[in-house]
Amino acid sequence: MTISDPSVPVSSVASADAFRELHHRPGEPLLLPNAWDHASACALAEAGFAAVGTTSLGVAAAAGLPDGAGRTRGETLRLVRQLARPIRSGRLLLTVDIEGGFSDDPAEVAALAGELAGAGAVGVNLEDGRADGGLTPAPLHAAKIRAVKAAVPWLFVNARTDTHWLRRGDLAETTSRLAAYQDAGADGVFVPGLAEEGSVVAAVGATGLPLNVLAVPGGPSLARLAELGVRRVSLGSLLFRLGLGTAVDAAVRLRAGDALPSAPRALDYGAVQALTE
Repeated sequence: MTISDPSVPVSSVASADAFRELHHRPGEPLLLPNAWDHASACALAEAGFAAVGTTSLGVAAAAGLPDGAGRTRGETLRLVRQLARPIRSGRLLLTVDIEGGFSDDPAEVAALAGELAGAGAVGVNLEDGRADGGLTPAPLHAAKIRAVKAAVPWLFVNARTDTHWLRRGDLAETTSRLAAYQDAGADGVFVPGLAEEGSVVAAVGATGLPLNVLAVPGGPSLARLAELGVRRVSLGSLLFRLGLGTAVDAAVRLRAGDALPSAPRALDYGAVQALTE
């Protein structure tokens, strides 16, 4: 599938262009909340977020599978297809977390990207971290990026490196990988775990691509990250974990004879039903 392929809807390319532009607003990073199912994606879109991502942990856990193990290709594709109506209507710009592409064969990763793009996704998040705690060799990850961009040139590829998490903040390797992924054709780069301002500035300076970081409790505010040059801030699995924690806490409080806490805002039945329309 390419941009000249007549099977690619013009609206899909236009949506991808709109998503790309959200990464190039000086001083206004894209705040990207991450969904795990149809309801959460639609609720976030209805709340006015310009774009929504998926969280691989949430998608995997909801299916009873481990995250990062390359076992949720089907569930990931199924979710995007379930969201066809809000995507096609223009109510939802969706970028998809595909772990490491669910394969070490660049052609297979590109084929998945083509299927996701055909279902309406405007971007993918492709990571080099492995389930065993290691990192995909940089040349192989770069080959995956090149294959995806060759197959679907308009799809936004956010190339994630887990060096900061898995190598305890190895900034030299981080910057080396960012350069390699930029050379391979990535549209943006993602370094989860960056929170110290000096490291964020170094990562911004190491690439000409929009830098994505993960929002972390106690970390820099969105406004401060904007000042540091960050262009995209993701919430990752945070909303999914907060949702689970809030639900379990409410049930435990009731079991203990306590009143339900008044702070959390629950969507009413009708509002949730409306998300399927």
